[in-house]
Amino acid sequence: MELDVLSIVAHPDDTELTCGGTIIKMAEAGYKVGVLDLTAGESGSRGNAVLREREAAKAAKVLGLAHRENLHLPDAGIEDNRAYKLKIAQRIRALRPRTVILPYWEGRHPDHYLTGRIGYEACFLAGLSRLPLEGRPHRPHKIIYATYYVPVVRPTFVVDITAQLDKKLKAILCYSSQFSPRKDTQNLFPARGNLRETVGSLARHFGLMIGVRYGEPFVTREVSQVDDIVNMPVKSV
Repeated sequence: MELDVLSIVAHPDDTELTCGGTIIKMAEAGYKVGVLDLTAGESGSRGNAVLREREAAKAAKVLGLAHRENLHLPDAGIEDNRAYKLKIAQRIRALRPRTVILPYWEGRHPDHYLTGRIGYEACFLAGLSRLPLEGRPHRPHKIIYATYYVPVVRPTFVVDITAQLDKKLKAILCYSSQFSPRKDTQNLFPARGNLRETVGSLARHFGLMIGVRYGEPFVTREVSQVDDIVNMPVKSV
């Protein structure tokens, strides 16, 4: 399989929360889109591995994914080690994505920022022909980082997800085990009744940056090329 876009994340539901609208938009545009979950989320305070796997499969249909799989690395145990990088690199060779989405390389949860770091190195390793990996060497053309829950980071670009927000919320709601009761507002987990407000307010914040209603932000390490400075989107004044 050759994917156009592959989101590599630590846990089931990370893709839906951080870049779900963009994933849906790319699938709707006809691209082959996939998700590689590194863990089953078995160490989380809510749900269990079996339940979250069922939820992830349900969400995959909402997202319009061509492929989703889980590497079953230890939840709350992702480490910066060569073995994990090679496992990810093997799947990159097999799936051959053109664009990879990774979590931002800093954050509160170690699993998240470590996934961003080892995911980048796995993309590099997948292109080395002499490594003990099956398949032809492959490196993604583009690596981008989702910064939806890191609002202090200025985005390199924002994707307009106004038309995809409702479907993004539907995908998130597939993970029913992860939500607090409707009236529980003092919990780390979002209350189901507040989900649209919580997710929508952030999406509105980033949408305003580009003059649309809802958006999802991303960062790239490299500078992008622009050939036409007359038709660049987003007004300066």
